[in-house]
Amino acid sequence: MTIFTDTTRERAREIIARYPADRSRSALLPLLHLVQAEEGYVSPAGVAFCAEVLGLNKAQVGAVATFYTMYKRKPTGDFLVSVCTNTMCNVLGGQEVYDTLSEHLGVGHDETTADGTITLEHAECLAACDYGPVMTVNYDFFDGVDPSTAVGVVDELRAGGRPMPTRGARLCTLKEMAVQLAGFADERDGAVADGGPGEPTLRGLRLAQQHGVSVPGFDPNTPIRSKAEADKAAAEAKAKAEAAKPAPVEASAAPVKGGDGASAPTGVAEPAAAAGSTTRDVKAPDDKSPQVRTAETRQPDADTAVPDAPGTKAPADSSGTAPQAGDARSAEAAGVAANAPAGDGKPAGDEAGAQERNLTEAKADTDADGAGSADASETGAQK
Repeated sequence: MTIFTDTTRERAREIIARYPADRSRSALLPLLHLVQAEEGYVSPAGVAFCAEVLGLNKAQVGAVATFYTMYKRKPTGDFLVSVCTNTMCNVLGGQEVYDTLSEHLGVGHDETTADGTITLEHAECLAACDYGPVMTVNYDFFDGVDPSTAVGVVDELRAGGRPMPTRGARLCTLKEMAVQLAGFADERDGAVADGGPGEPTLRGLRLAQQHGVSVPGFDPNTPIRSKAEADKAAAEAKAKAEAAKPAPVEASAAPVKGGDGASAPTGVAEPAAAAGSTTRDVKAPDDKSPQVRTAETRQPDADTAVPDAPGTKAPADSSGTAPQAGDARSAEAAGVAANAPAGDGKPAGDEAGAQERNLTEAKADTDADGAGSADASETGAQK
């Protein structure tokens, strides 16, 4: 069992301290990157370590570690080469790039070269369709690759070189990248000074500059407010909105009749008749959910519905007669009676007479074709 270094344990405590005391489980993802930074993959010892420091069981940690593909469950090379073979990159030649690298390196998906330098994998999507076909080395992009340039990159890596990604910082090993994914800065001198954004990424910015498009009132020099300042501004805005609300309308002294003829509460105006309705509105009981109210309004044969509810009309047959209460239930009962449920032995409609008839017809057809009696019997039984 691997004994994790004191540095790893100190970093683990630092990661856990980023979260509230009752939310320490949220530290599991960066902790998995941390143990991968030490061993090159999430080993059983790494799972046990994460479970120990977070007070979880190993099954809970393993469930997360096996869900995300960035957590490797077996030893991985210094450089993880991922080739996008999803739709856009595939159309542009991504599969050809992957196949060429697989043959050149002598490994398949999620396999590592004999010298332990490179692990190859195909990726479903690397979120860089405008740069396709793309591949990444330890999650740094190499854009617009073809089989020749891809082979050149891996050959340089195996020779000890560090080819410069198209975008992003200077290449590092997978273990060094895992430290960064755990939330720690890249400590190499000038490591993040190289690289830059790609032209497709800047295209929208250049178009905005060209046509003078900008966010109204945007000032890049505006300082970021503290939480106290933001809370104060929100409280002032809320008070201003409350003050701008119109005063409530005074209640009328005369009672207003409701749709059922009873007196409505004082100050409540009678709702206007709905378009297309021939009856007055009926106030639904307050203890019913909106779904129940809607169902009762739109179902004319429901016990509690009105003949012509607001905004709807009771359906009528060709004679113009609306269905009476209970008609739907009677129709449903008739349908149930005509379709008896299946028994435990056979599905509905699977009668012995029908089976015998089918077998007889099949045997007759076979005999007509001149087949032997044994073959006919077997064929008929199969049918």
